[in-house]
Amino acid sequence: MMYALKNSYTDQRRCVPPAQPLHLFFVIFIVGGARGEVRYYVPEELQPGSVIGNLMLDLDLDVAEMAKRNARVVAEGDRQFCNLNEETGFLLVSERMDREELCAQAAVCVLQFQLLVENPLQVYSLVLEIQDINDNTPFFVNGEIELEIAESTAVGRRFPLESAWDPDLGPNAVKSYRLSKSDYFALEMNYQVNGNASPELVLHRTLDHETLVEHHLTISGIDGGDPVRSGTAAVLVRVLDANDNVPVFSQRVYRASVVENSPRGTLVTALNATDSDRGQYGEVMYSFSHVSDETRGLVEIDSVTGVVRVTGLMDYEESSAHELDVRAKDGGGQSSHCKLIIDVIDVNDNVPIVSVKSASASVAEDSYSGAMVALLNVHDPDTGAGGRVSCYISDNVPFRLISEVKNYFMLVTDDVLDRETHSHFNITVTAADDGSPPLMSSEVISISVADVNDNAPIFTHSFYDAEVPENQPRNTPVVRVSAEDRDLGKNAKIKYSLSSHADFFSVDADTGNVFTVRPFDHETLNYFQIDVTATDGGDPSLTGHCTVRILVTDQNDNAPVILYPVQSNGSIAEEMVPLSAPEGYLVTKVVAVDADVGHNAWLSYRIVQTSQPNLFSVGIHCGEIRTLRPFTEDDVNKHAIVVSVKDNGAKSLSATATVRIAVGDTAAALDELSGLSTGVQMDSDFTLHLLISLAAVCVLFLFLTGALVCFGRRKPTFYRESVSNLPVFPPTYSRRGYSSQCATLHDDSRSDWFLTTGSWKGDFRFGSGVIDYDAIKAKSVAPPKNKIVVRVSAPGRETQRAGKVFLK
Repeated sequence: MMYALKNSYTDQRRCVPPAQPLHLFFVIFIVGGARGEVRYYVPEELQPGSVIGNLMLDLDLDVAEMAKRNARVVAEGDRQFCNLNEETGFLLVSERMDREELCAQAAVCVLQFQLLVENPLQVYSLVLEIQDINDNTPFFVNGEIELEIAESTAVGRRFPLESAWDPDLGPNAVKSYRLSKSDYFALEMNYQVNGNASPELVLHRTLDHETLVEHHLTISGIDGGDPVRSGTAAVLVRVLDANDNVPVFSQRVYRASVVENSPRGTLVTALNATDSDRGQYGEVMYSFSHVSDETRGLVEIDSVTGVVRVTGLMDYEESSAHELDVRAKDGGGQSSHCKLIIDVIDVNDNVPIVSVKSASASVAEDSYSGAMVALLNVHDPDTGAGGRVSCYISDNVPFRLISEVKNYFMLVTDDVLDRETHSHFNITVTAADDGSPPLMSSEVISISVADVNDNAPIFTHSFYDAEVPENQPRNTPVVRVSAEDRDLGKNAKIKYSLSSHADFFSVDADTGNVFTVRPFDHETLNYFQIDVTATDGGDPSLTGHCTVRILVTDQNDNAPVILYPVQSNGSIAEEMVPLSAPEGYLVTKVVAVDADVGHNAWLSYRIVQTSQPNLFSVGIHCGEIRTLRPFTEDDVNKHAIVVSVKDNGAKSLSATATVRIAVGDTAAALDELSGLSTGVQMDSDFTLHLLISLAAVCVLFLFLTGALVCFGRRKPTFYRESVSNLPVFPPTYSRRGYSSQCATLHDDSRSDWFLTTGSWKGDFRFGSGVIDYDAIKAKSVAPPKNKIVVRVSAPGRETQRAGKVFLK
């Protein structure tokens, strides 16, 4: 059964864990501020495992919650003495507690403990006041007391005896003495001014040396405990011949003081006892009749002079006062006693002691300001100013010290922590007392800042530029992107992913290497801009982004394509050249394009085959076929020239174009060319084809004649411009703004007129502005004056390249 007194109210609680003994304790709570103090009155000598009290119930704490928060009891000293049962919340004895060993003769014996609770860290003060029990038997230091009394001693004379010693206090200390039965002596108590009592042997009957030389007595010291304990000593009284006076001290009680840590030989005091007898009966010898264990070896007395000096280390913290019994004995054997009390004066000789009771090895960098990191106990065994302790840390750390319980300091965060700036702190806690001179000590607390995911991945570059050749196989490496995260561990583990163009590229999630997903065609797609995302492993995760600009570079994978003259399985357009054409006359122009770009699209032209050498030349870069000299009567009228067009790639590709040229006067050439054209294709329907061809020639002749009449003022000379408007490129091979060497392609506007090649087959083209026949027919565009607009489509052609004919 345990009794608790809480806030001046008493309630009875039965707290009996299985297989535990019961004890009667009193509990006092002192509640103030945010912390409480619980005090238990505990008898000494309890067996380990004995219940002291239900600590959780007395502090109104939940047992299950305290177990999760790692509640534990911490002692201020080196010995624990008690611990907490986490399952029941009971405070149990863990080690034998001997009040006499712990506190000696102190009036109050107190052990200080702290209940620590983590997450968050809280501190409750716990005090055990050890109650004395009667566990020690009184004893006499000297098991036999010897007295020498002269036979002439008067009746009623008192002889001080050695007091019995009992380490117990209060009611358990020595309370009375008993003397064995004697006809000559009786026992009486001598009560001193400090309340102590000592036994004295009183003479009741005159002694006779001749009758009885020695008297054998027994004295018993009895304490006040229950049950009673007692100790005995033998008293031997020798009867002497006449020694009429006993030594007499000048004071019944001597009191002296000595500074602690005084050196050996320091004078404490000088005792003085006198004896009126002469000779050996008047010589006084001094000695200690009783010395406690705490005092033994600290002082000595000169047996002749009575001077008391220091012989050992006086430590105020171990004992603040020492009490000794001094005996003065003359040569005749008579003696008297006095009390010597030595007070030890405290000096500031102890440095403050800093003890780390609880400390976190790390603190999260996102911890709130005021989060507790460590709990420190700081105390100084000195008293007065020397025992007042202040505690501080350096100013350049994001921590501070606060104190809510006496002698306890909490190290808490005082500012924002950033692991990336400072990942570790060695905090020096310094404690200094107020003594003169002040003493100080320090303790270093190491604290690591735990990482949280507060930094997003950052790419080393915001933009990456890369090139990949076309026609490369799948999984061709393109570029490696790299991001860094200032966090640690999984918070810094980065995974890469694509935010766009996942059908064309992939990225290795671990390395950041970007690969192709399929081959590319520069002529179809030649530029990509993809977004790469870096995601860390934190929770929640953070991301970073970068842009990768990828250019698909050209490879020489396209051969040149001949646009003009059109190469077909049927007839090839034949160029007509007047017989009077001068040297350098522009016959025609081979037009070719290459779908590649750059060097791979640079084209060069050369004649690889001709029917008559040294008559025609081709521009190596522009493809213009010109005459090398004027024609003569000996030259043939029909020529076939094979022109090779080659690109400038590392492994060049080429194509050939066949150009047919007819030389002669305009009208004859037309008839000849028409005949040649129809003669080649003549078959069983020759007559029908001939009639159709003649009709076509007649129609064309009439148009030409009309044109000559209308422009009779000018010399009716047919010529071809040096830079003619050639057929428009097919969309596959033309690019916006494209222009080949020698001005191959230009806008469709010219100031002069000319007759295009193969005009006998219906292709005419003039250049004083393009007028759309369809638009005129729809009456959306007014036809120009004095102009005839004809739209003719050449039969057998795959495409209509030059579909507008103008005659001026």
